[in-house]
Amino acid sequence: MELLHDLLTNYTLRTVALGAATLGIVGGGLGSYAVLRGQSLLGDAISHAALPGIALAFLLTGSKDPAVLMLGAAGAGVVATLAILGVTETTRVKYDSALALMLSVFFGLGLVLLTYIQRHAGASQAGLDAFLFGQAAALVERDVIIMALLGGIALLAMVLCWKEFKLLAFDRTFGASLGLPMRALDIVLTTLLVIAIVIGLQTVGVVLMSAVIIAPAAAARQWTDRLGWMVGLAALFGALSGAGGAMVSASMANMPTGPTIVLCMGAVVTFSLLGAPNRGLLWQWWRDRRNARRLRRETVLVDLYALALKHGDMQYAHDESALDAMLAWSGGVHVALERLEDDGLVTRTNGHRWRLTDAGVQQAQALADDLHLSLR
Repeated sequence: MELLHDLLTNYTLRTVALGAATLGIVGGGLGSYAVLRGQSLLGDAISHAALPGIALAFLLTGSKDPAVLMLGAAGAGVVATLAILGVTETTRVKYDSALALMLSVFFGLGLVLLTYIQRHAGASQAGLDAFLFGQAAALVERDVIIMALLGGIALLAMVLCWKEFKLLAFDRTFGASLGLPMRALDIVLTTLLVIAIVIGLQTVGVVLMSAVIIAPAAAARQWTDRLGWMVGLAALFGALSGAGGAMVSASMANMPTGPTIVLCMGAVVTFSLLGAPNRGLLWQWWRDRRNARRLRRETVLVDLYALALKHGDMQYAHDESALDAMLAWSGGVHVALERLEDDGLVTRTNGHRWRLTDAGVQQAQALADDLHLSLR
């Protein structure tokens, strides 16, 4: 309750939380396409490529205004993206190699420029190195408004090109056969991703920005197979992680906001990997156990039916040890028989001897027919 009260009354916390939530919404929504297209490293490459753009914008203008630095970062991100596309289309260098190449080259150039600025610009360059790891606590209302405007434009463009981007993500060849300019759409989508990355550099920095793009989308992918739901869930996860990370950071002394936001996103991904229906590891483990128990029961039922056929009497009772010997795996026969007894398919006679009920005979015969078993 105290954190909620601070969120409503503390200007700094409210501003940081709104900025982080805005970043999470934009990054999560647009990052869904990067995840679906297998371009998770693209966000990492663009965010690192933005560093020399920030340095060049400062060198050319002498201004540390966030709008000016964002413009420089966006320009560098677009140049890096076009360079990656150019290398992959005109050479034999593969996509992942081109990403790694541009990431390292642009980031190295950015560090060189930052070092030059530190040696020659004096105190006027103070704060530029914060873009490496972010400085969310320095966000002001104007920064959040800029983030919201640019992010809103990017999300609006995504909605307007929804069908085209869906084809780009799932069936680029079919889209080209319809006459759609797939290369141009690819550039547009990547430019929107650049915008999402640029507006988050001041919050989480160059190094951690790729997590904001990938983590919410990766978490959302575990919960659904529909694009619309995935984009919505990714935006929701991003917003909750951003605001939650800002609040957790504010509640602890000397806790950096950017890394805390990323840790919250990592927690959401971990929970999704474990607990999401259909895809979650815990659900998969439970389904495997349930299927194994069902298979064991059905096997015991069919074995009991086969023994009854050999004796020519469906009411003939068989010792549990005989069923245990017929089973391909050891153990579990007694538990399977008790479950079958609870279902009314078998009944116990003389301690450890079991026979089929009329319902058991019918079900065992149906299973044998489904499996095309010849038991006679």
